[in-house]
Amino acid sequence: MTETLDSAALDDRRPPREARRGPRVPRVHRAWLVAAVTFVTIIGGAAFNSLPGLLINPLHDEFGWSRGEIGLAVSIDMALYGLTAPFAAALMDRFGIRRVVAIALTMVAAGAVASVWMTASWQLMIYWGLLVGLGTGSMAMAFAATVTDRWFVTRRGLVTGILTAAGASGQLVFLPLCAWIVDQHGWRPASVTVALAALVVVPFVWLLMRDHPADVGLAPYGGEFVPKPAPARGAARRTVRVLFDAARTGPFWLLAGAFAICGASTNGLIRTHFVPFAHDNHMPIPVAASLLAVIGVFDIIGTIISGWLTDRFDARRLLAVYYALRGISLLFLPLLIGPDVRPPMIFFIVFYGLDWVATVPPTLALCREQYGEDSAIVFGWVLASHQVGAAVVAFLGGVARDAFGRYDVVWYAAGALCAMAALMSLVIRRRTAGAGAGLRRSP
Repeated sequence: MTETLDSAALDDRRPPREARRGPRVPRVHRAWLVAAVTFVTIIGGAAFNSLPGLLINPLHDEFGWSRGEIGLAVSIDMALYGLTAPFAAALMDRFGIRRVVAIALTMVAAGAVASVWMTASWQLMIYWGLLVGLGTGSMAMAFAATVTDRWFVTRRGLVTGILTAAGASGQLVFLPLCAWIVDQHGWRPASVTVALAALVVVPFVWLLMRDHPADVGLAPYGGEFVPKPAPARGAARRTVRVLFDAARTGPFWLLAGAFAICGASTNGLIRTHFVPFAHDNHMPIPVAASLLAVIGVFDIIGTIISGWLTDRFDARRLLAVYYALRGISLLFLPLLIGPDVRPPMIFFIVFYGLDWVATVPPTLALCREQYGEDSAIVFGWVLASHQVGAAVVAFLGGVARDAFGRYDVVWYAAGALCAMAALMSLVIRRRTAGAGAGLRRSP
């Protein structure tokens, strides 16, 4: 009888079911399903990023456009990709992840399909540059940061690494396929292929993605239940305010500057110009594209390992090591390239692949450390600098090829810039304890 009364009294002291929903943890937490959908979404959005390097020569041959003109269209795409990201993070706070990402995927598909009928270079800049740039920018790494921040408290570094690797996975899947399509059937079927890849992902996003753990009565993975906040109004105003606040701090400029060099030495240089560079050295385009896809394989491994390391070691030192090693590898590339794939070239592909976007988890970790609850938007602006750096080199790389007839000077310049990024990463000051959860206001 006493046990029954004690049990009843205990029941009276329990919080109501709605309040108890937070601690409920299923056998496989829903956060991992959301992360999986995010991974597939980024793959679908990344499909178009496989195309520019493959299409420089076909577009040059068919329309007579200079490599500088084509590079300008690619640079517009990359710049808008970066500049859209911070606004996309704020829009996700206002309208939800599902709506923003579904619209973005549709824009990517529209731009890819419309390019099939283009006849002038300005149309290339509209379809590739404007539509695809805005669409892919809305699914940029700020999307991964938003999902990670909402759904995970523990394992954030690991999940960031996995989601970052999704872009490389898209490269791994689509580069060899698109290279074969371009080689056998022309560039138009390849463009339609990536449009379909973007559209296929939309139903997965709409049916399986959820904006916040509270939508399904869960706490974030490894954390306590948090009610879903009200939609944040004034998304654009908040994004700009966060930029001005972050710009008053030294770490922002160091992170943005180093990440601009990161973009210049990856998306702007390797992704855009590696295939035409290899073709200049008599390597067949499908072989060069396959090497670029292999970079994606080791990119996945390297980024996941980097996420694991970021949970355990000083992110500043990790960044310095990553940038230094990347710079060294780029300095040697002109000596290794040739018509055949030889062991030194394979070593470069593996080495560079491990380092490709290994910089993302420690950069995002430093944004979280410095800027707290505004970190996703701040990282969006840092990513914007990444893409601006990529855009500049995508354009200047083409100009250099037109002017000098070869790419070698671009690789040497990129190697020197990476050394500068390593130094910039080391001098970032650690955030002092108890500085608060939001932006530091001190310069």
